[in-house]
Amino acid sequence: MKTVQAYRFALDLTPAQQRQMLAHAGAARKAHNWALARVKAVMDQRAAERSYGLAGDVLTPALGWSLPALRKAWNVEKTMIAPWWAEVSKEAFNTGLDALARGLKNWSESHSGKRKGRKVGFPRFKSRHRTTPSIRFTTGTIRVEPDRMHVTLPRLGRLKLHESARKLARRLEAGTARIMSATVRRDGGRWHVSFTVEIERATPAARPESVVGVDVGIKHLAVLSTGELVPNPKHLDAAQQRLWALGRALSRKQGPDRRVGRKPSNRWKCASARLGRAHARVANLRRDGLHKLTTRLAVEHATVVVEDLNVAGMFRNRRLARRIADAGFGEIRRQLAYKTEWNGGRLIVADRWYPSSKTCSGCGAVKTKLALRERTYDCTECGLSLDRDLNAARNLAALAAEVSTAGSGPVAGRGAIQKTLLAGREAVKRQPGVASASQTGTAQPQGRAAA
Repeated sequence: MKTVQAYRFALDLTPAQQRQMLAHAGAARKAHNWALARVKAVMDQRAAERSYGLAGDVLTPALGWSLPALRKAWNVEKTMIAPWWAEVSKEAFNTGLDALARGLKNWSESHSGKRKGRKVGFPRFKSRHRTTPSIRFTTGTIRVEPDRMHVTLPRLGRLKLHESARKLARRLEAGTARIMSATVRRDGGRWHVSFTVEIERATPAARPESVVGVDVGIKHLAVLSTGELVPNPKHLDAAQQRLWALGRALSRKQGPDRRVGRKPSNRWKCASARLGRAHARVANLRRDGLHKLTTRLAVEHATVVVEDLNVAGMFRNRRLARRIADAGFGEIRRQLAYKTEWNGGRLIVADRWYPSSKTCSGCGAVKTKLALRERTYDCTECGLSLDRDLNAARNLAALAAEVSTAGSGPVAGRGAIQKTLLAGREAVKRQPGVASASQTGTAQPQGRAAA
């Protein structure tokens, strides 16, 4: 099967090459801001004309929001707006226009109700001080050199890699990969190049049906239904003392002040770069650990079952928000979604209200309440006592047998499987003056309880 995959490599650029990169990023920002100003001016003019009572046929002609329309308008006026346009690659201007076209499309679909999720705001102008430099190349010479330590990009020429690109080069030489685009971006003070590659993957070999339930948490990053406890490395907590020290050192330097037109001192720039590198190291450690965990789960197990967590809602808890963000709950599910598909497996996402923690994995009884501080699940029906996260992981693994194969393929993005059902008894809260089910001898009702 054919899939689209990204290969990301760090670059070792000379000072001249870094200045060239920043020039391309500035060209992209220039095209984006010019096109956005043009779109806003046309929209405001048409709105004013409508307020005057003019008909639609005499209004100022609308400016198309698609990439071809924006590119056509830019090519007409680029000699007056950017006389230096020939000094950089045309892909730099295309990068800024494409970002604006996608932003306008997302805003329009969100405003009209065609796009689900949170409302998307109208695109804003990009600042050179707060915008991450990025350039995307889709045409021209894009290749990995035979020595596997250099890449060639349009107008930028031959760039040295910090590490070998042998994994990508082997696929390119074998003819099982095709480079579609390359994006150069600066993260944490370092430049990276990311290749978007169409890869022809071999069909995964048949393997025994292995099901694993994954319950993510803060105490342990993941608890598997097999009994394995994956520790939470807590990279942000480990680096917190250094981050605080670097932040205090930065606050003592003379930083920029736009109110009085003050520029930052060189010491402030150096301190800011040190703080940025410290944050980038935490992000790299987190990314590396999550990739290793999700790859192992997708390779070793044919079916992976996870929960549909409301991560955005969990961030509202100010006491746990930082640790939840450091764990990367949403990233675990995102990576499992495509890695299970690559390896011929399937990902099952339990319904958001499935009470995996409240359900007994032994008899199926469901508790009406289970406080977060109760770390051990004690069943009052069968006497089972075990860690609550392990109990939830076992319930998730048992859920795979209840989901039909037809509707449980790999889940992409934010999709979820149909509502799940319980196969056991449900504990009902006893009301005052009413005998319990065990006293009356009646069977407890079937159903689901809120998680």
